[in-house]
Amino acid sequence: MHYTIIIPLYNRPQEIKELLETLTLQTYKQFDVMVIEDGSKDDAADIVQSFQDKIDLTYYVKPNEGQGFTRNFGFERAKGDYFIIFDSDCLIPANYLETVNNSLNANWLDMYGGPDAAHSSFTPIQKAISYSMTSPFTTGGIRGNKKNMGGQFHPRSFNMGLSRKVWEKVGGFIITRLGEDIEYSIRVHTAGFKIGLIPDAIVYHKRRTNFKQFYKQLHFFGRARINIYKFFPQQLKAVHFFPAVFTLGLGFTLLANLLQWPIAKLCNILLAVYILLIFFHALTQNKSLKIAFLSIITSFIQLIAYGFGFMQDFWKRVIMKNA
Repeated sequence: MHYTIIIPLYNRPQEIKELLETLTLQTYKQFDVMVIEDGSKDDAADIVQSFQDKIDLTYYVKPNEGQGFTRNFGFERAKGDYFIIFDSDCLIPANYLETVNNSLNANWLDMYGGPDAAHSSFTPIQKAISYSMTSPFTTGGIRGNKKNMGGQFHPRSFNMGLSRKVWEKVGGFIITRLGEDIEYSIRVHTAGFKIGLIPDAIVYHKRRTNFKQFYKQLHFFGRARINIYKFFPQQLKAVHFFPAVFTLGLGFTLLANLLQWPIAKLCNILLAVYILLIFFHALTQNKSLKIAFLSIITSFIQLIAYGFGFMQDFWKRVIMKNA
């Protein structure tokens, strides 16, 4: 089977260099790569050119439309039997395609998703961010893992694959951002295709490199959940309210301490237990005190940013019924 790897790119030339380097090391060779520059001002033309003799690689430049519609641009031009989507800030293990191909031969999936993890080269902050995005003590526990608490499994577009038949029947993305991957996978489910997780199809996802960027990204994710609700109201589960409830609870705890309410003591105990759970779990995962401490910060940023984004658009678009 031949795979076409589709990578939208926006002002991240250094990231695509690192990603393409990992693709040159793939043990399974039946693939081509499409890098699609989505209206970048800081383009990667020279970097992409340097890989032309190392892998089967095509490079496109188009006006900015966002990642969803840029992936559609790739689908329309892909020559593979199966399409794979990566974010430009991923590093791909050398056995990734071999793992996927073996898994699909053994247990066919029309669409799959894979997990993400922290690479040994990541900074402590990146490792802490990776922890908070995959932890069972944050929204990492509902992000589409095998035992998904949020309902059916939804592959995420940093590490997603789909057959040509899915594209031919369902089409591509109908929104370009704000939860476009979840919306798409729900339509694929509805069309009757088989979707699942390939647990060993891991990518190393860099995500954001500082706390401010991470906050902005997760605030966007919280808003995206409401955007998905507008398309599929039944997909909004009680568990998706957790970051908002946590954020409100944290605010209540601060207020209770400020006003010296008797309940403040109980709130402080619960908060301390939660912090210790994150710390010791992160410590066992990363074997680093520094990363464990940073993981407390990134976990709080994740929940608070997501919670504020969720509440913001829940108020605007659900309560006030603005578009």
